[in-house]
Amino acid sequence: MTRVLLDTHVLLWSQNWPERLPATLYEVMARPEMELVFSTASVWEVAIKHSQARADFQADPGVLRQKLLDTGYVELPVLGPHAVTVATLPWIHKDPFDRLLVAQAIVEGVELLTVDELLARYPGPIRVF
Repeated sequence: MTRVLLDTHVLLWSQNWPERLPATLYEVMARPEMELVFSTASVWEVAIKHSQARADFQADPGVLRQKLLDTGYVELPVLGPHAVTVATLPWIHKDPFDRLLVAQAIVEGVELLTVDELLARYPGPIRVF
């Protein structure tokens, strides 16, 4: 089994707007050997941005989390080593949620799958589609 961490937009699109996913990303996610992992930080990000009525975060965070769990995605909690690793990252990206996802990918040794080209500038296991 190959574990991959999905960034927040990938999660939102996979559950609510799958047609927005790049075809190559969809194909990777659909492989039976893939264990799709989402971060608690992504649920937190959706909760905050949903409460700000942002158009790109219209999903209810509780419903999103439950849908992810119900469809076999695995939740990765935010742990101390993840938070500590954020301090070692260069200031390429200003979004604290994206920085935490990069740190989690590094600490956990899993590839972060994203559509955000800025994240590809970080050292570590990041694949942009």
